[in-house]
Amino acid sequence: MPTGKRSLTTAVTIDATAKQVWPWLVQMGWDRGGWGSWDLLDNRGRRSAQEVHPEWQDVAIGDQLKFCALGRVVDAYRVGVIEPNTFFGLYGYTTYGGRWLDPSEPRPGSYMEGLWGFWLKELAEGRTRLVISGYQTYRPRWVERFVASWFWILVAWPMQARMMAVLKRNVERSVRPLRPRLTGGLGGPPEHQPPGNAPREYSCGLGEKCRTRSPGPAVGVIGNASP
Repeated sequence: MPTGKRSLTTAVTIDATAKQVWPWLVQMGWDRGGWGSWDLLDNRGRRSAQEVHPEWQDVAIGDQLKFCALGRVVDAYRVGVIEPNTFFGLYGYTTYGGRWLDPSEPRPGSYMEGLWGFWLKELAEGRTRLVISGYQTYRPRWVERFVASWFWILVAWPMQARMMAVLKRNVERSVRPLRPRLTGGLGGPPEHQPPGNAPREYSCGLGEKCRTRSPGPAVGVIGNASP
């Protein structure tokens, strides 16, 4: 991206595999799964998704994502890079009024352009390091100085930090083993645990239950969260 400057970098470790985190990233967008930050600020009060939705998993290069700014829904980013379970890149190039520009034409005197990247790095023991960063350009240059000095620190950084905290919570909750159900009403005895070689049920993060056979107590995360 011509004259782009590196934006702030944030990261979080998630107790889930990259394959289990990926579906949450590709469903982002105002008219999709939301942005996971403060919904009143960027999602017009609509609650961001609390689970993975299969109908929002099919994304392609060039797909337009939206967000709600100051009560107005505008085009935000277009999908620019897709490397499944590794990197999700969003590209934006608009006027300050939200009108999309053609990157093949000469740059005007006033515009904003950016790449917002989400990198998933596999760690040991089924964990993932999510790193978020990118490159930004604002013109005229006094706007860029204002954004870098004030906007990112006071507005964008807290919202991105909130997004990562919510994402971590939702992903880890979706892959956590299900608790045994209770039967018999209030005070009734808990349902018997299946024997060591009987199927056990786990959440896969897509709303369905996964079954696996284990010779002993359930340990760790089991199941494939890919759509």
